[in-house]
Amino acid sequence: MFMINLNNGVQMPVLGFGVYQIDDPQQCEDAVLAALRTGYRLIDTAAAYCNEEAVGRAIKKSGINRNELFITTKLWVQDMGYESTLRAISRSLERLQLDYLDLYLIHQPYSDVYGSWRAMEERYQQGGLRAIGVSNFSAARLTDLNAFNHVAPALNQIEINPFYQCKDFVTFMQNNKVQPQSWASFAEGRNNLCKHPALTGSAAKNGRSVAQIVLRWLVQQNIVVIPKSVNPARMQENFSVFDFALDEDDMQRISEMDSGESCFFSHDDPERIRAIANVKFDI
Repeated sequence: MFMINLNNGVQMPVLGFGVYQIDDPQQCEDAVLAALRTGYRLIDTAAAYCNEEAVGRAIKKSGINRNELFITTKLWVQDMGYESTLRAISRSLERLQLDYLDLYLIHQPYSDVYGSWRAMEERYQQGGLRAIGVSNFSAARLTDLNAFNHVAPALNQIEINPFYQCKDFVTFMQNNKVQPQSWASFAEGRNNLCKHPALTGSAAKNGRSVAQIVLRWLVQQNIVVIPKSVNPARMQENFSVFDFALDEDDMQRISEMDSGESCFFSHDDPERIRAIANVKFDI
């Protein structure tokens, strides 16, 4: 597995397994266990996914040494603030049956970000969190958080896919030693991604699937990816992207797919912010 170094020296796999929208507990446990047996070592979950317990059971059942794994989870908006964040971290650790987390992220850039970050810094300095970061933060929010705190965010997980490539933002993060990570790498199939000629052409030329082309395009730019599947054969396919490379022509054709517009929504949209503020989970 190819590893990248975060800004504090912690190593992280560039390819992992995500569990967003795997809602059924048994299906989630089975999927994570299958992913671990395939060779994945990065597992990405969140309190708001309501499946941390299933992930924890799969980790335990796998028998894999803890130091071989890289486990990420996230803080939801209802738990923002210093004291609430400390409690949320403890609850996530309990559900995951872990003594520490490899990466803990603020899931959304809203509410008491600074109180939460102080709590995360504290647990980081105590050793309970090996790295801390954010998700869905803009360049301005990321810079503000970095400028007025002691520990710089190690990673920012954002939407990145062939239709929404965030090229300037990715470069900005890499220049500022914040690791970019992609969610919705396949754009959830929107805009007929699987039939786009730039991707199907590259897939045919390289003897690969469209999914493998997209994942290779991302990891070749040192962007961490966390594809999800409940199908073991698809998990293996997604994992097999390190024995080939895209040439300059492939990369350029995919670059030209960029629309500059999110396939989903803007995190700066006031209506979106109000909606997220009202989303509560039993966590």
